[in-house]
Amino acid sequence: MRVLAVVHGPHVRSELWGDVVRAEGHELVEWDLPARGTPPAGVDAVMVFGGEQNVGEEERNPWLHLEYELLRGWVAAGTPLLGVCLGAQTLAHAAGGTVGPAPRLLSGFYETELTDAGLADPVLGSLPRRFEALNANGYCFTVPPGAVQLADGPVPQALRVGERAWGVQFHPEVRHDQVLGWWRVEAARPVAELEVELAEKLAGWQELGRTLCRAFLRVAAGG
Repeated sequence: MRVLAVVHGPHVRSELWGDVVRAEGHELVEWDLPARGTPPAGVDAVMVFGGEQNVGEEERNPWLHLEYELLRGWVAAGTPLLGVCLGAQTLAHAAGGTVGPAPRLLSGFYETELTDAGLADPVLGSLPRRFEALNANGYCFTVPPGAVQLADGPVPQALRVGERAWGVQFHPEVRHDQVLGWWRVEAARPVAELEVELAEKLAGWQELGRTLCRAFLRVAAGG
């Protein structure tokens, strides 16, 4: 498959998931949407990653309008799609949900539980019923009309729009230095405390992240 990875800057790339895509024998096309505009057509699956930007900041980031249009088009076409953090929020917004500041800034690992629909889902169901998910975000989404919530935690953690578009609020793709860099800019707790937690939990979390990515790729490939 040819997998498009939509990114929003140099610090929010495909990371571990890019490694998984290549290891599974697929082609990865990483595309910085704010810098490059409309991505190439003719892709078999799409991943949309995070960013420091937010839904509602379209005046400062006019390319968000393009992203919403692209997301609606991919959903309508049935293109397999998985959004992470900002990517989940733009998907929710494009599908008619709302996005705004979370009740509190989330930094670290948070108890998360799959819904019954999540357990039965071919992508999210690859994860345990309960797990600690790494979050690094200050915004969250509501589940759009007609969409399905797949996981819950301190905020809605995952959703599915239609049959082939998924979004996760948490970050299953991250590397150690990447997420620490985010937290050094903004965090809900002292970075030293978060670093200890990261050392204890990141390896297990990354394995869950790889599992999730492989599940998405299997579904996208028709497996």
